[in-house]
Amino acid sequence: MRLKDKVSIITGAGKGIGQATAYKFSQEGAKVIVADIDEASINETVEKIKADGGEALGLKVDITKMESVEEMVNKVIKTYGKIDTLVNNAGIIADGQLYKMSSEQFDRVIKVNLYGTYNCAKAVVNIMKEQKSGVILNASSIVGIYGNFGQTNYAATKFGVIGMTKTWAKELGRSGIRTNAVCPGFVATSILDPMPEKVIKAMEDKVPLKRLGKPEELANVYAFLASDEASYINGAVVEVSGGVVI
Repeated sequence: MRLKDKVSIITGAGKGIGQATAYKFSQEGAKVIVADIDEASINETVEKIKADGGEALGLKVDITKMESVEEMVNKVIKTYGKIDTLVNNAGIIADGQLYKMSSEQFDRVIKVNLYGTYNCAKAVVNIMKEQKSGVILNASSIVGIYGNFGQTNYAATKFGVIGMTKTWAKELGRSGIRTNAVCPGFVATSILDPMPEKVIKAMEDKVPLKRLGKPEELANVYAFLASDEASYINGAVVEVSGGVVI
């Protein structure tokens, strides 16, 4: 198993890509911390992992508040004594064209996607430096490379996540800590549920593979990057989009 006994925090692990990543890490032998703000989804993910014979600890956390993040990290250290992997997966959208976007919309996305990523990394960095090992994996997006109509706030955060990833790769590599970013394209998660079928079909048609990605396909990439098989990958920005941007 690629991640045997690795202690791995995954934020936004209650649903979607985060949930699939938590399952995958567990299957690869990791002790998984299922971190989310929604208790019901935390419990669902933890129960699934345990039912499959894995080990999971569910923790409610508000990643926009440093005190909440530090409380989570302290509980992980008290329980397991180390942190091997942080997957900064949690994120939100609040779309709108620039001329219609409110300051509240902009601020809310910045706080979760950008501050949340910073807060979680900040809370684990000294632990990983003391260990002289660790992996930080940040969820960006193809929108964070190419931009997207109606997503000024989201694009700003995902561009920012890439900038933080490359900066941390340079700062922390000497301490044995690798930092990489993953950029999903169109992925079939519950976030698409309200969308009309014709819109989803149009999304599929844009992808050379003619389908949406599966959460499990992103989870596979996270698991590889967290493993020793990726031991010389640092500061990378990995697109997982089915070729939609070609």
